[in-house]
Amino acid sequence: MTKILFAIPKGSLEKATFDFLEKAFVKIYGRERSYRPTSNDPDLKFKILRPQEIPIYVGDGLYDVGITGLDWVQETGADVKVLLNLEFGAAKLLMAVPKTTNANSSNELLKLYNSSKKILRVSTEYPSMVSRYLLGLSEYKRLYQEEEPIIITPWGKKGSNKWVQVYLSFGATEAKPPEEADAIADISETGTTLEQNGLKPIDMIVRSQAVLIANKLALQNQGKREKIYDIIALFRGVIESSKKLHIFLNVKEDNLQAVLSLLPGLKGPTISNLSKPGWYAVNTIVDRSEYIKLLPKLRKIAQGLVVHEPQLIMPLEDIAKEEEGAQV
Repeated sequence: MTKILFAIPKGSLEKATFDFLEKAFVKIYGRERSYRPTSNDPDLKFKILRPQEIPIYVGDGLYDVGITGLDWVQETGADVKVLLNLEFGAAKLLMAVPKTTNANSSNELLKLYNSSKKILRVSTEYPSMVSRYLLGLSEYKRLYQEEEPIIITPWGKKGSNKWVQVYLSFGATEAKPPEEADAIADISETGTTLEQNGLKPIDMIVRSQAVLIANKLALQNQGKREKIYDIIALFRGVIESSKKLHIFLNVKEDNLQAVLSLLPGLKGPTISNLSKPGWYAVNTIVDRSEYIKLLPKLRKIAQGLVVHEPQLIMPLEDIAKEEEGAQV
């Protein structure tokens, strides 16, 4: 089988990505010493890259699949297929200003700086996304119509609206106001860093989290597509298992139907006879969120409850249907 070239992120998503791979039974070796770690899966070839690079390289076909932040997929505009939301690395891209600024929304900020005849300078690592966000604001359209903010990088400028300027930041964005910027747009998980730097969030631009992306041509290659869908199945198993509990219990025959009426399962609970006549063992999968509600009811009609946290739960028929659809 052709190897799948797999880009994985360095930085803030790095540890969570390796933890996720471990839960999917993909054991990584040598990541502390090399940007090209190996694994227990001979069909996967890994490379550790910055998350902002991964959408571009995957889109251009240098890698078949990759894990990165949804924010970087949107910022780069890379032509990739988002296969799966991995449900870790959750964060928000926030518009923030110094607490002394007399504005509590981006629209108010635009109005404030326009009425004062002052240039609004925004610092961010996401200049394209922030520029699109500003263009979509009602106050921006009223003041400047379709004139694009000027995006300023070390390599040049683009855009024509001199009154709104978006500067590319190379980090420590929260430290830019007030000297280098009037506002920032930065990724935040809790808002603590903004608070510590005397900033207040005024709007959320987008929510982001880790996603699995693929090169579109790789998905058209039969050998690669099959392996990619194996990866999807494993990853979905990790995601589903985090939401479920595997429970085992013993129940008298008189209470069996009452227990079964309470318990769902992937295809229904599994029932087996115990060595003691009139007793049964029941095991099934339940939603983690429902378990606390089930416990008081089960406690009254069942005995010997055992609860496990499953590592993988894989509804394989769903993956098979998706792959068949992708081939059409």
